[in-house]
Order: sequence, then C-alpha cells, then structure tokens
Amino acid sequence: MEAVDRNRSCRGCGPQYEVTEAQIDRILQAPMFKDPSVVVPASIYEERLAACRDCEHLLQGQTCLLCGCFVRVSAYYRNKSCPNVKSRRWGPYTT
Repeated sequence: MEAVDRNRSCRGCGPQYEVTEAQIDRILQAPMFKDPSVVVPASIYEERLAACRDCEHLLQGQTCLLCGCFVRVSAYYRNKSCPNVKSRRWGPYTT
C-alpha cells in the first residue's frame, strides 16, 4: 500500500466541507456523550485516540480514510471498533 500524506485533503471533498476541531468539540458536547452506557471511559478513549494517531489511514489528524468517520467522535462509542479489518487497532468496549 502506498504511503498516505496525512496532511492532504479528502479527495472527495472541497475545502468548504472541511470540519474544524471546534465543530467536533461542539458535537462532543451533545448529551449522549455524557451517557456512560453509550461512551467509553476517558482512559479507553485516550487509548483509542493514541492508536488512531499512529495509523497510516488517519487524514489531517481527524478523519479515518477507511470509513470516513471523525475519530474523535467514533472513538467515544462503546460499540464501535477500528474499521481496519486487517489490523484492527481497537474493538468494542465491554465490561
């Protein structure tokens, strides 16, 4: 697989569709992200983000090139897992 330039833009979107960190921060302020039955504990969230930061499929530090999600949002959900089926970096959280 070719190396990914993590700073390039999404090939399907123009700059008018880029999501800012502030917009993601607003999404994460939604009440559902305070519900422990929906989200992972903070320590697990940080572990997931760290795993994504090291991934060759992370675009501009926020978008997963495999599934198109914003990793700061997806990493919060208990039932989500890394979309890389060949080398999954994290899976659903169960306790």
